[in-house]
Amino acid sequence: MRSTSSRLRPQAMAIFEAALQAVGAANAVRKHLTINSSHLRVGKLRLAMRDFDRVFLIALGKAAVEMASAVEKIMGAKLTAGIAVTKHGHASSRLRRVQVMEAGHPIPDAAGLAASEAVRELLKQLNARDLLLVAISGGASALLPAPAGSITLEEKQNTTEILLRAGATISQLNAVRKHISALKGGRLAALAYPATVVGLLLSDVIGDAPDVIGSGPTAPDDSTFADALAVLEKFELMNRVPEAVREHLKRGARGEISETPKRRDPLFDNVHNVVIGSNRLALEAAARKARSLGFRTLILSSTIEGEAREIAAVHAAILREVVASSRPIRPPACILSGGESTVTVKGNGKGGRNQEFALAAALGISTLANVLVLSAGTDGSDGPTDAAGAIATGETIARARQAGLDPVEHLRNNDSYPFFDTLGDLIRTGPTGTNVMDIQLLLAR
Repeated sequence: MRSTSSRLRPQAMAIFEAALQAVGAANAVRKHLTINSSHLRVGKLRLAMRDFDRVFLIALGKAAVEMASAVEKIMGAKLTAGIAVTKHGHASSRLRRVQVMEAGHPIPDAAGLAASEAVRELLKQLNARDLLLVAISGGASALLPAPAGSITLEEKQNTTEILLRAGATISQLNAVRKHISALKGGRLAALAYPATVVGLLLSDVIGDAPDVIGSGPTAPDDSTFADALAVLEKFELMNRVPEAVREHLKRGARGEISETPKRRDPLFDNVHNVVIGSNRLALEAAARKARSLGFRTLILSSTIEGEAREIAAVHAAILREVVASSRPIRPPACILSGGESTVTVKGNGKGGRNQEFALAAALGISTLANVLVLSAGTDGSDGPTDAAGAIATGETIARARQAGLDPVEHLRNNDSYPFFDTLGDLIRTGPTGTNVMDIQLLLAR
């Protein structure tokens, strides 16, 4: 049985790596951003360079350095200056014209506060003859905290952690973060006004909505203070978040604090947002690689969300159906899905949503031969761990019990990391230079 797994594992990793390569941040920038002596092109947008005296760059997210490096090489001497803010340990290279700063993710830290101040100082320099490029990738929300009003960094940290542990989706989390921040929800674009702003968005959210990617610092915000309060009420967190956060949101809902900029605001007349990479593109590249390895392929969806273990149970059921009846696709089969699940943390173990997905899936496929499940984050990090995700096969549960591991107890305690670490089945890629949510693949021979 191990020989079958040994055969499927390198194929699974090759498929995953093909997906990563297709949505590499630098590749995405190079594909969408070009310049000649007279015009700058960003996707279908064309801007006359004669309209600008200076060009600045702000890059935010786990792929900020890779995106900034690509912009530097494309723009050359036309780039005046910039700031790139990325996660601690993700500053893969030094840049010539762009200052690189590292900060905390997923929980904001003091370094993120300092980075926010540096960004605000840059924005103060801008005028109507300036062009600001804003490269945004996953993680931007946490990396640029800039608490609003009298809210402290610690209070914002506590709020973020409480929402994450409650299992809030990225959209729900961002609805709150945008309304306790001075830069999110279109407020960065507001501070840049009257400069022209072009957002280069590497999407890490369901549906690729610009107002959700990185909490939408350059996009009009459709959410309100009332929506943020509704999120706290939904998860019964109203009395658990810090009082300053609760009162700030209530004051906003009463109209005592200005709302985030909405889509009819004239400031957005000079703002253009272009999505340059997404989970769908990653899945399509993975499918091409799988076909080249002899698999029939099926992409289920790039919009999967919900509780990780519940989604895993459905994927395991699909894999069982493939083996039993060759539906919805006949082996050799590769079924792909993407999106971003959540974990409601009830235990005190260590892991991430992809590792929890793999563990739950392992329980669902434990009677099957010649099958494999891979779940991994395209950014190379899964929760507070050094792994991107994990691999499970039909033999995983038997191997675990032979090693003295109780898979049910590990799942109950949200303790998937040591489980897969003991088995040698964690996926460790290191920082990948991109972030377009997660990828799950099911293989059946």
